[in-house]
Amino acid sequence: MAVSLGAAALVLVVLGLGLGDYPLGPLEVVRALGGDQGFASTVVLEWRLPRVLAALAFGAALGVSGALFQSLTRNPLGSPDVIGFATGSFTGVLVFTVLLGGSVLGATGGALVGGLATALVVYLLAYRDGVQGFRLIVVGIAITAMLGSFNTWLLLKVQTEVAMAASMWAAGSLGLVGWSQLWPAALMLALLVPCVLAVARPLRQLELGDDAAAAHGVRVEPARLVILVVGVALTAVVVATTGPIAFVALAAPQIAKRLAGGAGLPLGHTALLGGTLLLAADLVAQHLLPTDLPVGIVTIVLGGVYLLTLLVREARRTV
Repeated sequence: MAVSLGAAALVLVVLGLGLGDYPLGPLEVVRALGGDQGFASTVVLEWRLPRVLAALAFGAALGVSGALFQSLTRNPLGSPDVIGFATGSFTGVLVFTVLLGGSVLGATGGALVGGLATALVVYLLAYRDGVQGFRLIVVGIAITAMLGSFNTWLLLKVQTEVAMAASMWAAGSLGLVGWSQLWPAALMLALLVPCVLAVARPLRQLELGDDAAAAHGVRVEPARLVILVVGVALTAVVVATTGPIAFVALAAPQIAKRLAGGAGLPLGHTALLGGTLLLAADLVAQHLLPTDLPVGIVTIVLGGVYLLTLLVREARRTV
């Protein structure tokens, strides 16, 4: 599976670097990456490569974040864009940038604070002798609706130009990601990789149930909190850079699980699939539609279809 996903990602990378108003063939792309001078090198290295790498890195981060939350809730609907953490991160960015006039780096802090604050509220409201996955999802959906209304109210209160810019960014776009935006985000994601590896073992134990995890020496509630923080941080970095992007965190873990087989959610395969999905969606948004759209619009449509499929499947199981 990993080889197939890697091959698919490589093909998409070549397409992402070659397609556009200045089309390049695969050999031209390879030569540009190899250090050839000229306009083709500028197109590939300065204009297209940051966007392609951002799609891979941010898709991987969203996929892993979704896997953490779905494992934590033991429910395929338990992704950060469904239970409110992505919306909370976006609220934090809006408050910091629109109201306080903060910088891009500060926006990441705002996203992290907003996401963590939302996670804390959801966790406390869902807590009753421990946290049950279904209760966490229901509370998260309610918080998502409330934050969405607050975000709309906030945009209506600011100047029209600011509101329009924020609304465009709210759609979730990779179009404005250059090297100056990619490097800080990539550094923060790299710092989170050891954290993901550290929570992988207790996460696998928690998938077996609270009692089984406790029997294996896992402190259940502290482990949940740490996993929650890591998942929110992954989402916050992406939201601060691109705006909220739906579907990837919801779908990548479940698709990777079906492709890989086994009982648990494979984090490595999920990361690779998440990056591939987001890059594919971005290519669709750029080249297969009548007009160039933010990738978040494409993923929202895909996510809606996927969410309906999940709901129908869950309903059939309960009948």
